Amino acid sequence: MLTAPNAAEIQDVAPPEPQPGHVVVDVHRAGICGTDIEFYTGEMAYLHSGHAAYPMRIGHEWMGTVSAVGDDVDASWLGVRVTGDTMLGCGVCRRCLRGRQHVCEFRYEVGIRGGWHGALAEKVAVPVGSLHRLPDSVDDATGAMVEPGGNAFRAARGADLAPGDRCLVLGPGTIGLLSARFAQAAGAEVHLMGRSERSIAFAGSLGFDGVWTQDELPDLPWDAVIEASNAPHLPERALELVEPGGRVVYVGLAGVPSVIDTRQLALADVTAVGILSASPGLAGTIEAYASDAVDPRPLIAATVTLEELPAILAGERPAGAGAGPKFHVAI
Repeated sequence: MLTAPNAAEIQDVAPPEPQPGHVVVDVHRAGICGTDIEFYTGEMAYLHSGHAAYPMRIGHEWMGTVSAVGDDVDASWLGVRVTGDTMLGCGVCRRCLRGRQHVCEFRYEVGIRGGWHGALAEKVAVPVGSLHRLPDSVDDATGAMVEPGGNAFRAARGADLAPGDRCLVLGPGTIGLLSARFAQAAGAEVHLMGRSERSIAFAGSLGFDGVWTQDELPDLPWDAVIEASNAPHLPERALELVEPGGRVVYVGLAGVPSVIDTRQLALADVTAVGILSASPGLAGTIEAYASDAVDPRPLIAATVTLEELPAILAGERPAGAGAGPKFHVAI
């Protein structure tokens, strides 16, 4: 539970009961995301807009086994290994009825928005319609990487890559690295640009075609640029780098507004794509993981317990942790 900025603790809470249309999942594995860190520090925008408030239970990257179902839910869900959509729309508005519940104005977000309890707990309750089954070929660690993978899957799809295209990913964090992996799976030549020595060194170990600092970046024609950083100046830089007629995908979010020159966008006939949420990409991500077209597990630096989690949120890296950007909690 997060109780205030920079305050996290383990609490005993009442277990959730399955309501009509809902299930309870025994959580096996959950991931820590940059959004969780922002909630811990108090910087997350939802805390200031009224969409979230302390105390709150975070956690939106998860997998587990269905252990209880509501009265009107098919009992065949019991015992099924699942992950779930973070975005829970109202189900009746125009956006929801068009399959865009992830941008529903009235949506809840598991562990993020509207007070819906997250999965950094022994159990989480979610609507049955938000569930995605995990095949046996997707292990627990991989299953908890489906949610971040869905964002990356959509980013790579948004880049509309063909075999032989050259793609540049800005920001070698979890989403950037996974976007690069999905771009590789599409047959593209993939490069990344980063800043810190650790992230650049780690990205360089994953077999991409090039990993660069901003000063070292070669002058190459980039058919697509995926902007996956939190740097406010890089959205503009992405537009400067992409080839005329190419695509820029914006999946990273800075803490302050970024500015681009739309004249440059129009005069170069560039397509700009914005990505919010893994929702439309969850099924495709599970399929890619199950077929081993993309393996997200090398990004996991360490797996810790709930009791060790407050220190991770405060920025500590446990002894023996790998160089990857992702931490998991085994529950």
